[in-house]
Amino acid sequence: MDPTLDDLRRYAVARTLFAPTTLPRAIARLGFVQADPIRAPARAQDLTLRHRVRDYRAGDLERRYPRLAVEEDFFVNYGFLPRSTQALMHPRTARTAWPAARRRQAEAVLAFVRERGQVHPREVDAHFQHGKTRNWFGGSSNASTQLLDGMHYRGMLRIAARVGGVRVYAERPAHEPAAPDAVLDALVDVVVRQYAPLPARSLSELVARLQYAVPQWADRRAAALMRAKQRLAHAQVAGALWYWPADENPRSRRHEPTDTVRLLAPFDPIVWDRRRFELLWGWAYRFEAYTPAARRVRGYYALLLLWRDRVVGWANLSWRDGVLSHTLGYVAASAPGEAGFARALDDELARLRRFLAPRVEGEEGC
Repeated sequence: MDPTLDDLRRYAVARTLFAPTTLPRAIARLGFVQADPIRAPARAQDLTLRHRVRDYRAGDLERRYPRLAVEEDFFVNYGFLPRSTQALMHPRTARTAWPAARRRQAEAVLAFVRERGQVHPREVDAHFQHGKTRNWFGGSSNASTQLLDGMHYRGMLRIAARVGGVRVYAERPAHEPAAPDAVLDALVDVVVRQYAPLPARSLSELVARLQYAVPQWADRRAAALMRAKQRLAHAQVAGALWYWPADENPRSRRHEPTDTVRLLAPFDPIVWDRRRFELLWGWAYRFEAYTPAARRVRGYYALLLLWRDRVVGWANLSWRDGVLSHTLGYVAASAPGEAGFARALDDELARLRRFLAPRVEGEEGC
């Protein structure tokens, strides 16, 4: 029997909000954690991981990153993923080839990094004095920073750590590329594991977004999509064709919701796909951080308010001097009337306060 839309909704929530575990296991299970630099009240990667990692605190990923088998890189967006997955995408051939002069600059910087082991961008800038260059936004950036970004994207360098949010670079070990079709199938499986169940159009668009991960295989993505549709389970539900992993059952009783409130980042896998969001919850959410203030409907960085298996509203949060402030909005114009909602919301706000509170010196994390 095919699942209903209610089944898919419960399944989408339950499969992604798994029982909290360790930080390495959570990243491995998610497959990819999207990054975003905005803190409102914490970065997106931290807001995503706090629901899935035991005793997670804001900044734990950055603090522990140098000791984890995790890498920063482009996937369907920019973020964090297991080193074993990142290895599949390299050596990466960028869509824009560098001229000879740029390649010589990169080789010189790579030799400098090999000599130092790890380098901060200001060390590269001080040594080579590359000067300024025009950035993607029309402004001016250090040419060394842009060169390092390009070397990282091409797999010459990796992010070894961050210092005050700034990337510290090291050489990335070289390896032989794997078979393209096998790699694409594996990357599509990561996408599906992250965002299932997926409407057909969303699946197609996510496979297309692998252009960031493996631009060198653009001509193979259409065939990879066809293979995925053949191996994935699928059904027509509420007028849309949906796909999910063949070894999962959307109708399982294990997906029954609990009386819990979750405040989800705009890039959390439960709510990331705006098309799926509208199909599952019946209203439209838009990320408004880059929308002029006068035109915002729900706020600068509105988190989604999940109650049981329903996204019923949103919240705008701020954290100042150890005090969490919040404003809430609801799709139905008022809070859910079910017994337990108010207490569940208080519990979630208490979890947020603990998540945002800095760790005391010597305190072990997740």
